[in-house]
Amino acid sequence: MNAFNPQMARAVPLAALALCVACAQTAWADAAPGDADPGYGWGVGGVVFPRVRAYKDFRHKTEVFPMVTYENAWVRVLGPGLEFKLGQAGPVAFGLTLAYGADEGYQAKDSPTLAGMADRKSSFWVGTRVAWRTELANLSAELAGDASGYSQGQKIKVGVERRFDLGGFGVAPRAQLSWQDQKYVQYYYGVEQAEARAGRAAYQASGALNTELAVRLDYRLAPNQTTFVDLGVTRLGSSIKNSPLVDRSTLPMLRVGYLYRF
Repeated sequence: MNAFNPQMARAVPLAALALCVACAQTAWADAAPGDADPGYGWGVGGVVFPRVRAYKDFRHKTEVFPMVTYENAWVRVLGPGLEFKLGQAGPVAFGLTLAYGADEGYQAKDSPTLAGMADRKSSFWVGTRVAWRTELANLSAELAGDASGYSQGQKIKVGVERRFDLGGFGVAPRAQLSWQDQKYVQYYYGVEQAEARAGRAAYQASGALNTELAVRLDYRLAPNQTTFVDLGVTRLGSSIKNSPLVDRSTLPMLRVGYLYRF
């Protein structure tokens, strides 16, 4: 697929990337309620979640982050990133996305299994997103490339979500397929020849397709206050599971948070 050119992505102005970093550090709204219809304006709150990684003996820990959401006619901050709205054709909306891969990368000190490995850095991602809102569900697709040049990889995500309003409660099941190309998987899960050790053979990865199933539960405390719980599991692609750095085939996900909308 030639829809995205990484060389063009690296030409994004540094100011835009710096803005993306600032948003990524605060905008943990990926699990926020009302993702399908957030409304214009600001939202603030917080989210707590255990950070679980696929690497062997990784030092997992619970993270607490402030959360900021914002949307107007031109821009949308939701999740660890930023989207510029490019226009709409009927129920189909188009956007330019900027994001920081906060859950990517590692340092060799993060796990005994990674000792002797070169550190892998988190990447900036620039891409395009299409969202299609229907009566049955909300569909989305995103193509993104590594603008930082660390992995030089590309990712494609396709998802479907439907929210059911049950009075003050909301239930929103969703499913997502995420394709990561060979460069991405090799950078984060491969083992170069110089990094091979006893018990850790060199490993050349291929592309991987991950599958996520999740459900978001939210409760409206007041017209502008919501609590939420996001539960899910991601099944890792075989190229990731087969890495000598990995000892998991699935990754659990849990996020608990509160959001106040102005």
